[in-house]
Amino acid sequence: MMIVMKQDATEDEICSVMERIESVGACARRSPGEVVTVIGAIGDRSHIARLNLEGSAGVERVVPILKPYKLASAEIRHGERSVLDICGRRIGGDHFALIAGPCTVESRDQLLTAAHSVNAGGATMLRGGAYKPRTSPYAFHGLGIEGLWLLAEAKAQTGLPIVTELMDARDLEPVLEVADVLQIGARNMQNYALLSEVGRSGRPVLIKRGLSSTLEELLMAAEYVLKEGNEDVILCERGIRTFETAYRFTLDLTAVPMLKELSHLPVVVDPSHAPGRRDLVEPLSLAAAAAGADGIIVEVHPAPEEAICDGPQQLRTEDFARYAQKVEAAAAVAGKVPFIPATV
Repeated sequence: MMIVMKQDATEDEICSVMERIESVGACARRSPGEVVTVIGAIGDRSHIARLNLEGSAGVERVVPILKPYKLASAEIRHGERSVLDICGRRIGGDHFALIAGPCTVESRDQLLTAAHSVNAGGATMLRGGAYKPRTSPYAFHGLGIEGLWLLAEAKAQTGLPIVTELMDARDLEPVLEVADVLQIGARNMQNYALLSEVGRSGRPVLIKRGLSSTLEELLMAAEYVLKEGNEDVILCERGIRTFETAYRFTLDLTAVPMLKELSHLPVVVDPSHAPGRRDLVEPLSLAAAAAGADGIIVEVHPAPEEAICDGPQQLRTEDFARYAQKVEAAAAVAGKVPFIPATV
């Protein structure tokens, strides 16, 4: 349940309520807002109800949270949106993020060319896979540690924060040395042990919706990270399986406003994986931005025809700046502001 404190509640009163919640074995999560502080009480509802918190000093009211995802629910933030700050780049609320880079790190020249191009074109963060989940066990699965070193070099040269996928908890330590955002791919969305590990890491996490997952299942995946005390979670719509065969997956843009209604977490869209075609990436990106997405995560490659994987869906580096301008204009229609480097 959610405990809304009075505007003039003192620090001692807030701490007292949290201590009482924890005294019955529940977890107390404090969310300071601009006007009031909200405390989320996660645990056995009957035990929490016996505390009679409605009559406690500093408490305005107690509101039950009926959703199975408590910490991801919009109710827990009392109507306020979460805004994440990633190395000075904000995402969520009025802030729009453009995350761009190659599907996978293939070589030093390929990554650095892409990194400098997207940085010059207006990207907020650099994406790139050092570890890649593939359907075939014989396909290229990434450069691993070498790929992480190259991502670190790209960050050093461009200043762009790194978004990269974590597939196995055994790789968490080396990935944490490089990644500013840990990406959990669609195939690992319900890998609950992995979600708990990244939750304990304290690093921002981007969770992609599973290929056949409902929005509630996506929010429950986010709950696994949030319950470990990590509040920096980003939700990502990347396309789901339907009966349609004209393209790879169906990009569910209805998920954008729906997730914003259900949750306080930032929502981004991956327009590359759903169509699997370069010519469809831009219109899907514009639609997602206009629908109110908090960001786009898109694939960009200096020579897509030579890419080891997913070449047909990756934008060309020379086209990125024009693409970025159009996407940011669409995002502005939805009231979003892009990241502007301090040097500009």
